[in-house]
Amino acid sequence: MAYEGLLMIGVLAATFLLPYVLLGMIWQIAAPGWVELLHIVLVLGLYFVWLWRRDGQTLAMKTWRLKLESAITGGRLSLPQALLRYALSWFSLLFFGAGILWAFFDRDRQFLHDRLSGTRIVFKE
Repeated sequence: MAYEGLLMIGVLAATFLLPYVLLGMIWQIAAPGWVELLHIVLVLGLYFVWLWRRDGQTLAMKTWRLKLESAITGGRLSLPQALLRYALSWFSLLFFGAGILWAFFDRDRQFLHDRLSGTRIVFKE
């Protein structure tokens, strides 16, 4: 997760910081906080959902040879599954990591957002 966080900084720098810095420098305007937050959530959502749907792996997951798959079919995630996993992962993190800590008590060592969205992370050999 730490490595994923570092990669997200690059994604956000390209899609968030640069446009807002240019808006501020050229037109001397700043977007309201809720617009910036919505922008971050949408950009990260596009990043994760697109990569999870494409080949089941984000850039960090490729490095660690992890793959996300449907727990139901064992194949690619459906769009509703990917969107649900993304939405639930925010709650997993924002509630003091409770959804992440869930894996310590889960019989299959799944995160709470994986359990609820019907997905699982597997080791790709």
